[in-house]
Amino acid sequence: MSALPSMVFSGQGENSGPNRVTGPIIGGPFTLIDTENRLVTEKNFLGNWILLYFGYTSSPDVGPEQVQMMAKAIDILEFNSRIVGLTGPVGAIRQMAQEYRVFFKKVEEEGDDYLVESSHNMYLMNPSLEVVRCFGVEYTAEELAEEISKEMKKAST
Repeated sequence: MSALPSMVFSGQGENSGPNRVTGPIIGGPFTLIDTENRLVTEKNFLGNWILLYFGYTSSPDVGPEQVQMMAKAIDILEFNSRIVGLTGPVGAIRQMAQEYRVFFKKVEEEGDDYLVESSHNMYLMNPSLEVVRCFGVEYTAEELAEEISKEMKKAST
C-alpha cells in the first residue's frame, strides 16, 4: 500500500461524564515511517492541532486533490506545521485504518493496474489528540480553513 499523505494524529472519543454523550472511539497508538525513513508515533503530535487524512499520493482519484486542498487550507490558517506523509507495513496500515475507522480496498484492474477504493474523510484533532470534527470532500480550502478556525476558537474559550 502507499503512503498516508497528511498530518497524523491519534485520538479518543469525547471524555465521558454524567451528562455527556460519547461518540465512537476513533484512533489509537501507531508506529509508522515518515518520508525520511524515521519512526513516527502518535506521541510525536501531542500538543498540536492536527488535520488527519488517509489517502494515496499517486492516485488518479480524490487523494492527491484532497491533499492539495488541505495544504491550501493550512496555508490560509498559517499553521506553523507541515504535511507529513507516513507509511508502513500493510499490517500496520490496516490496523491504523481500523482504529481510525477508515475504509480502503485494493481493486484489481486489467494488467498490473489497480485502484484503491477508500473513505475520504479528514479528522481535526485537538492538542490532546481527541477527534473534534470530521470533514468530508465537500469543502473547499477556504471553507475548511474557516471551519477549522471556528473549532480552534471554540476550544480556546
